[in-house]
Amino acid sequence: MNIPNILTIFRLIAAPAVGLVYVYLPTPYADWIAVSLFITAALTDYLDGYLARKWKQITNLGRMLDPIADKAMVLIALLVVAIRGPFVGLDLLTPIIIITFREVFVSGLREFLGDKASTLKVTWLAKWKTASQMVAITVILASFLFGHYYWALSSGMSDEIVFGILDGEIEDVYGLRWIIPGFDWSLFIGKWMLWIAAGLTLITGLDYFRKALPILKEI
Repeated sequence: MNIPNILTIFRLIAAPAVGLVYVYLPTPYADWIAVSLFITAALTDYLDGYLARKWKQITNLGRMLDPIADKAMVLIALLVVAIRGPFVGLDLLTPIIIITFREVFVSGLREFLGDKASTLKVTWLAKWKTASQMVAITVILASFLFGHYYWALSSGMSDEIVFGILDGEIEDVYGLRWIIPGFDWSLFIGKWMLWIAAGLTLITGLDYFRKALPILKEI
């Protein structure tokens, strides 16, 4: 047991924790903890590999747990987004479905190939894919925070007051001038980033299948 593996295990534990906080804690506490956990765990994804290579502590345990932790983080967080998102439609569900299908498909393909799966090495594009997924999910989880404070603070206010605050005609006691644009932009940017991540996910999935096809024909 070394530090890189401990970081990987932390990420593996953090993956279900991101979902469970919404079960046992109310908002905005669940949102704050989920965002903090996800960002910290995402950072360990880079740190554990860097330290393992630098300190020459690459182990079979780390090789096994690292991709499992990555996929668990992404898939559980996407499940949270699909259930928790205040405005979840096809524009958000479609990339979630694409990413989920690809991750399950490639995992099944690796399992079926067994020892021959070593030919499906992780590419730099696949690493960018994982990074783009984590950044997109972080932005969307952050939009939940903005959304919570927006609905909580603007509840009971008339449209005249809300838009008056945005136009600077009414004193912004509650900070809505910053919360409303933050909610709109974080959700908008998060959706587009998730589409980009879904595109990279699809491309890398097809690339893995292309590389596995000659092996599959021989079986």
